[in-house]
Amino acid sequence: MDVTKVPIAFQDQRGEIIDVLKEGHIEYVTIIRSRKGAVRANHYHKETYQYLYVLDGKLRVVSQMPGKEPTEVILVPNDLILNVPHERHAFEALEDTTFLVLTRGPRGGEDYETDTFRLDQPLIVPRS
Repeated sequence: MDVTKVPIAFQDQRGEIIDVLKEGHIEYVTIIRSRKGAVRANHYHKETYQYLYVLDGKLRVVSQMPGKEPTEVILVPNDLILNVPHERHAFEALEDTTFLVLTRGPRGGEDYETDTFRLDQPLIVPRS
């Protein structure tokens, strides 16, 4: 799992402009707000590509490609990752966190669950 620290594209006295993605086809853009301790995902997709971009907070991410060991990273604001098809992934909010999910593939709107396959063994076990 690669983490990209997205740079500021332009900055002046008015503020900043950050280009989260510079190219690529996106079908859905989703805002997710997670309270501290919330665990999300623990699944994979067969066709969907998902970019995850942290707006605020801190997010623990565990991912695993088939036949490989899991990898873990902590994401903070302006961090971007890409979950590719068949990559198992799970997210835990280490503090109240808001992030964007930018999706290409059947993972939005009415097709939200058609390309979601739950893990028998979660990558992150909820604490509650």
